[in-house]
Order: sequence, then C-alpha cells, then structure tokens
Amino acid sequence: MRAMIWLAVACAALQGFSIPASAIGLPTSGAVVESAVAVAASEAGNTNGDYCKVVGVVRPRRAGSPNLQFEVNLPARWNGRAVQMGGGGYNGTLVTGLTVYSNQPPTADTPLEQGYVTLGSDGGHQGRPGFDGSFALDDEALLNFGRQSIKKTHDAALAVIERAYGRPPRRFYFIGGSQGGHEALDAAARYPDDYDGVVAHYPAYNVTLLHLGSLNVGRALYADGGAGWINPAKTKLLTGAVYAACDDLDGAKDGIISNVPACNEAFEVKTLRCAGGADTGDTCLSDAQLRAVEIITSDYKPGFAIAGMDRFPRWALLDGALFQGRSTFGEVPQPSSPLSGKEPLLYTAGDQTVKFVITRDPMQDPLQFDPKQWRGRIATVASIMDVTDVSLEKFRARGGKILMTHGTVDDFITPHNSVAYYKRQLDQFGQARLDSFLRFYMIAGFGHGFGPFNAKTEMLPALEAWVEKGQAPSGLTAIDANPGATRARPLCEWPRWPKFTGAPGTEHLAASFTCVEP
Repeated sequence: MRAMIWLAVACAALQGFSIPASAIGLPTSGAVVESAVAVAASEAGNTNGDYCKVVGVVRPRRAGSPNLQFEVNLPARWNGRAVQMGGGGYNGTLVTGLTVYSNQPPTADTPLEQGYVTLGSDGGHQGRPGFDGSFALDDEALLNFGRQSIKKTHDAALAVIERAYGRPPRRFYFIGGSQGGHEALDAAARYPDDYDGVVAHYPAYNVTLLHLGSLNVGRALYADGGAGWINPAKTKLLTGAVYAACDDLDGAKDGIISNVPACNEAFEVKTLRCAGGADTGDTCLSDAQLRAVEIITSDYKPGFAIAGMDRFPRWALLDGALFQGRSTFGEVPQPSSPLSGKEPLLYTAGDQTVKFVITRDPMQDPLQFDPKQWRGRIATVASIMDVTDVSLEKFRARGGKILMTHGTVDDFITPHNSVAYYKRQLDQFGQARLDSFLRFYMIAGFGHGFGPFNAKTEMLPALEAWVEKGQAPSGLTAIDANPGATRARPLCEWPRWPKFTGAPGTEHLAASFTCVEP
C-alpha cells in the first residue's frame, strides 16, 4: 500500500514535467513527459510489480525534424540501478523496457521486476519495422539513429529519475543486440562518463560497411541476370552438406558446429558442382551459383577504408549459417525470380542505405552503385553511424566493462565482423589490458537472436558483479531456448570453442563441454 501511495504521488509529479535543453548533453529543444501512469502489480498482464510508466519526447533542435520518443519505468522498490535497452534494424519503434533484455531467458524476471529502472526509445524517429531508410533524409533523424539517440534518451531519463527518487542511479547499464549492440558500443565509446557497463550482442558497430557488404550479397545472387540465385532447396542442399561434413568435428553430433576452423578445412563446396557446370536442378550448384558462394564467403573490399576498415569480413555460409527464415537470401518463400520485388533481406539493408543514407536519391539503383564515386559522403555517413574507430580508452580508464557476444551461424551480421572488432581492440590494448574490461564470447550454433542453439543467458548479473564487485566473468553458460530443448553450453571466450568431453548421453549438459583452443 505504501509503495502504491508513493507511486501515485511520484507519477502525478512527473505529469507534464519539462526538461530543459541544458539538461541534455546534445543539441535539442528540451524534453517533456507526456504521460506518467502508476501501474499496480495486480493489473492484468503486468508481471513487473508496482511501477510508474513514463512516456515523453525529446524535441528536435530543428523545426520539422521528428521527435525522439522515450519510455522510463520507475519501480516502486528501486535497487538504485538503471538499464537502458537498445533497438533493432533502423529503429523507429519505441523500446519500452518492459520485457526481458536482449537474449535473456524468456522465463526470467525482467529487469524492471528485479528493481531496475528500465528505459528505451524509438531511436529518434517513427517508421516501419525493419529497414525503411526514408527517415535518413532528415539530418537530425540520421544523427539520432547513428549515434545521438542513446545519449539524449539517457539524459532525459536521468532527469526523470532524479525528479522521482531525488537522486541519480548509482549504476547505469546498457544492453542491446544488433543495432542495439551497436548502440551499446556507442554508449561505451562515445559516452563513457554516462555508463558503467554494457552488453553488446552481435553488434552492428560498422553500419555503413555492414550494409555495403550486405548489398554485395544481393549483387552476387543477381549476377549474370540472376544465374547466381540460390533458391531455398539449393540453400538447404548446401547447408546440409556443411553439417554432414562438420557436425561431429566437436565430438558431438547434435546439430551444432562448434569447431568452425576444422569445418573450413573439412568441407569443399565444389563437391556440390553440377555436372558440366550448368544448372540441372536442386541437387547441385551451377558454376554461376558457386561463384555467388565464393563472393559471399570472401571478404568484401569497397576499394578504400571506411571508418578505418578496408574490408567487410566474409559471411558464415560455410560455417553453419542456414540463411533460412527471416535472415535469409530472400523472403519466405523465396521468389523464383531474383528481381520479382521480394528482395533478399541483406540486399534490402544495403538498398535502403544507398538510397536514403548515402545518395539520398530514392531512385538510385543499388546494383549500379559505385562506392568509390561516393567516397566523401560515405566518410561523412560513417562518422555518424559507425563506431569502428572510436576508442574505448576513456571507458576502460573510468572502470567500465563490456560483455560482447556473437553466434557462429549468424546470417544477418557475420560473426567474423565481431572478430574483426575484437582484434582491433586487441591491437590497441594488448591481451592483459583488454581482458581487464572486455570479454568476447563466440556462441556455437547461435544466429541473429535464434538458431539451432538458441542461446539465452543472464548477462546482467555477470556484468553487475564485474562492475560493482570486481568479479570478472567466469563459468558463464547459455541455455537453448528452442521449443522442447533442454540443453546448455558453456560460453567460450574467443577463439576457444566448446568441445564435447563428457560421456555418451550427456550432450545436453554444459559440464560435458570444455572450452578449447582452435
């Protein structure tokens, strides 16, 4: 009863609360709370306990640019911490902070239920889910998406928290996957004074180069008038052959390829070549399709460096990535004609970035786009959207911690991209200094939030223990959240991978696997 009385009073005091532009560390016209509603633990469908739901907007600096919508949830029993949650795709949808965080087990208590203030935003614009790049024609909306929305959201939320509780959080964390993973690294690198620790799952940290590399996949499939197109049956043929050659190389035949380096040695895609090289059906790959595979599984080189990277790493098509479902070569079902209008998802990401972010010409043909002719604009765009070459030194020096993960079978952001980021940090800091603040886990069988091993794990307690108690992560495990699954695996710090060392019949136990060097 006492908690609900506080909640009602606190919410009432926040209704219409005006936040001056001076309270937000980036250019805005200030912010305002549009609604503040007390939500009782007894309300139907509420599993988060008693809390105050606060929704507001950060107003743009320039008239005509879109508002940034944010939500802050204030628990009646606050633990003194705040967790900001990242978005996905091109953002455009409000992240409420009312759910489990990215890749948390679905049955776990939400952070809000555990007593954290939770918050999120729409990234600075409203739009269709996925990849609708039209927002980027507005300069301020592009800046918000690229790097500013997390800071503006943080600062608006901080004002709300201080107004409600009379004090700031003693710890501020950020968790996200994909674009949210990019935002987590942005939080650490660009705003080190605001965050104590972040979790970055399969981060899209180099959006510009990532989307050009994605466009390159579409070009490979569309090559030779569409002769390189790999339909669902052929995709299944290819990935099935990879699993047949590689599944048991980690000691367990369980639908998970853990020993990727050995797999790369064991499997030769040319064994699937159609007799004579012509396309004779779904039981083989033509020479044109093999050329497409070669392009997709090779590094993409735009011809110049983008935010310090001169190449985008190869896709994991020959490592166990399935390229099925929503992260596939095309929609489900895939079109029989590659130019039917149902474009591959990877191509779509590149298409929208070329049209609306780089050239700002909606009529631009991405298949004819030459990055070298847009080198100056690409450099500008990368300075907005990419965090590739922004140093983590200030975050490290302040005591910040980073947990980063990627799955070996991610078919939307290749895992080799995160390896490239980690190696970049290793070159700058050296192993000992890097280990003091960043740990990178490669998760076998995990894709872009799903996969043969749908890895879910409680990363927030591990991050919190590292930040607040100095206890570095150790012995972390993930469960498989696929329907009916009962298995678990240890999280292995890259480049180690989980080898089955247990007795037959114990493949479902994390303890039956040992993290080993490649």
